[in-house]
Amino acid sequence: MKLSEKNFYEDLEVGYSYETPAITVGEAHILGFAGLTGDFADVHVDETFAQEMGFRGRIAHGILGLGLIDALKNRCLVGFHVVAALNWNWRFAGPLYIGDRLGARLTILDKRLTRKGDRGIVTLEIKGINQNGEVVQEGQNQIMVLCRPSGNPK
Repeated sequence: MKLSEKNFYEDLEVGYSYETPAITVGEAHILGFAGLTGDFADVHVDETFAQEMGFRGRIAHGILGLGLIDALKNRCLVGFHVVAALNWNWRFAGPLYIGDRLGARLTILDKRLTRKGDRGIVTLEIKGINQNGEVVQEGQNQIMVLCRPSGNPK
């Protein structure tokens, strides 16, 4: 499978794994997310408080990390005929700090056709990994992908 091509459900192989590019988490990400969501919890915006809680400094919002991972995933899925994201089963495994370089490893765990048969549901295992190789977030995401139209050979 080549990610540079447009891929249909039939092209996706269970077990196929790939890594996304990475992004460096900056203070602007955290403050922008806090402003957008209204989540100004001290652990995100107060260095002293975060250190008193046992962190080495302020940490990114968990949902911000998930959003960045989803964006990295979507950049890699440009070659897929994705219809929609369906659900997330997610775990926040460790802190994400300002200056961390976040990337993701994606693996196709499962796939099945929908009842209509013109689309498929693909289950991805996703691990958000920092620059030290530590998993900071992980879980599964299901996406709906188009099947190859009849008469459209590979």
